[in-house]
Amino acid sequence: MAARPAPPDHRGAGGPLPRSLSLWARVMSTLRLEDLKQYSDTLRIRHGEALHVRFVEPRDSDELQHYFRSLSARSRYNRFFGAISELPQGLLRDFLQIGERERFSVVATMMVDGFDTIVAEARYALHAETATLEFGLSVADRWQGHGIASALLKNLECRAAALGAEHMRGDTLRSNEGMISLARKSGFAFVNHPDDWKLVRFDKEISVAPKDIPCASWRLVALSRQADSPSASA
Repeated sequence: MAARPAPPDHRGAGGPLPRSLSLWARVMSTLRLEDLKQYSDTLRIRHGEALHVRFVEPRDSDELQHYFRSLSARSRYNRFFGAISELPQGLLRDFLQIGERERFSVVATMMVDGFDTIVAEARYALHAETATLEFGLSVADRWQGHGIASALLKNLECRAAALGAEHMRGDTLRSNEGMISLARKSGFAFVNHPDDWKLVRFDKEISVAPKDIPCASWRLVALSRQADSPSASA
């Protein structure tokens, strides 16, 4: 599955912050990006194995590139809507920049043959002007069918709620039956893509109260953001 979110346009003159800048400013004032480990989550997949989800770090550069090279040609095509064999260096740098242009990258790792191994990844962007989180994800071919994509998508929903998103959305190829099935089971609604007939767009409303977010680390982010909001201090 793939999504190619564009950064919001923040041009404007003086006066009160527009809604998009206000939301993004609150998000960035809440997140402590100098300590990424506090935003890590341990999930359980279908057979009880531990799946660790965390922000990507610079040290992941080589392993992240190895992960994408090891995907099948079909999985890479589904992820990037085109034929590539590895991440171009510019895109690899983008993956490693957390919070740059309102974009974030995460990896999901498991112990495989005694080594902590990337088995899935996701990238998401907060479009503050529409309070929408747009995402793309992939799972290593060997580990598809183990419930990893479902667990990762639920974690992304936690992140969306914590950041103040009101909707989540993604785009995928009409031929990507696996992603379409996952999105449907996860409660997303489908619409035609506005720009490309080969794609389908899916969208889900996010309406979880901060105290009800199931991921502990992101529940704390949401509660902190709520406490810092203008309405809370009024």
